[in-house]
Amino acid sequence: MTEEEGETVRIVVTAFEPFGGSAVNASLEAVRLLEDVETAVLPVSFARVGEALRGIVASRPDAVVCTGEAGGRSAVSVERIAVNLMDAGIPDNDGARPVDREILPGGPAAYLSTLPTRPIAERIRACGIPAELSYTAGTYVCNCAFYRLMAAIRAEGSRIPGGFIHVPAAGMPPERAAEALRIAVRILREGL
Repeated sequence: MTEEEGETVRIVVTAFEPFGGSAVNASLEAVRLLEDVETAVLPVSFARVGEALRGIVASRPDAVVCTGEAGGRSAVSVERIAVNLMDAGIPDNDGARPVDREILPGGPAAYLSTLPTRPIAERIRACGIPAELSYTAGTYVCNCAFYRLMAAIRAEGSRIPGGFIHVPAAGMPPERAAEALRIAVRILREGL
């Protein structure tokens, strides 16, 4: 049933808590500005992020969009691929710093986003916000969250859209990053 038929579409948008000694996280600042979606704050923890995402997926939303901040990027990055690799340059908020380890031993090498990645990136750009399709979510907790989300969706036997969007860690006001996320949510609502 669509929103027009009376049932509300439930989209969950996640962000990360601050990490690495920073007092803020650009993804959290942007997500706090969103309306009409359910939001959740994920731990910057290789060990705990999977449990948080399994809980979100088990609650049966219509779509899940995870967000995180990306240092060194100036555009919103709509991620296409999550890889089964943890290789941390800095410790997570629990002090863990895995190197050359699989997220899920024996799991698939990668998962593809099930978000409409190209339409999202194109519409964000059309609204004057820098955006790109990205083929790497890195190997830190953002990629781990993306991989764990897609694994949880598969384990639940669900076919909901899920994926990851990075916002620049610096140089983009939270209002602009939030507008990019609103565009992604609108596209999802149009397709559900």
